[in-house]
Amino acid sequence: METPNKYWQIDAASSLQALLDDAACPPLLGGVLGGLPWQTRNEKTVAALLRAPRTAPLWTAALLALGAEVVLEDDTVTPLASPGQGKGQSTPVALRLPRREGQRWGIARVARTPADEPIVAAVAVVELAEGMVQAARLALAGAWPEPARLAQAAAQLVGGPLDAASIAATAAAIEAEVEPEGDWLGSAAYRRAMASVLARRALEACLKEGEG
Repeated sequence: METPNKYWQIDAASSLQALLDDAACPPLLGGVLGGLPWQTRNEKTVAALLRAPRTAPLWTAALLALGAEVVLEDDTVTPLASPGQGKGQSTPVALRLPRREGQRWGIARVARTPADEPIVAAVAVVELAEGMVQAARLALAGAWPEPARLAQAAAQLVGGPLDAASIAATAAAIEAEVEPEGDWLGSAAYRRAMASVLARRALEACLKEGEG
């Protein structure tokens, strides 16, 4: 496993368990991986989940919130959030996560039971410096046709403080932004409402969490 100063990088052929066992694995990602079944962690590789994000939507959301990048076999590097990621002609050979200062994270989810995949989930990563938001990424699972997607509304946090007012405004904007599809687990209206509630909770957790 390669761990450059600016990035944590792991080979795409590595198992999910190998990521979890790596001492440099970010706490947010480690927590999500720890919630996956033991069999999934040992049988699935990073490349397999990059190709099939519906296998573990919360994992995908965590990677998006962390600003993950994919190193391809042609030596190009692309953000995970790029349109069509996983469907291109070039095979992923490594996954890397930027190392950033002042990073805080929060996660909130709703599911039938704690062991189930979330019906809706929100993962927030906020970078703070001197009390001001330098960058903010908030990924939602269960609120789009895709398994997970970054919410554009998080950008409105940048340049101001992370406080109750800014969090409430962002959560309201997310409710207007998401485009959920209803199913037997939850209607579109339910998923839209929960996207806003969980986004607020995830951002509130960023106020309480230490750096990680």
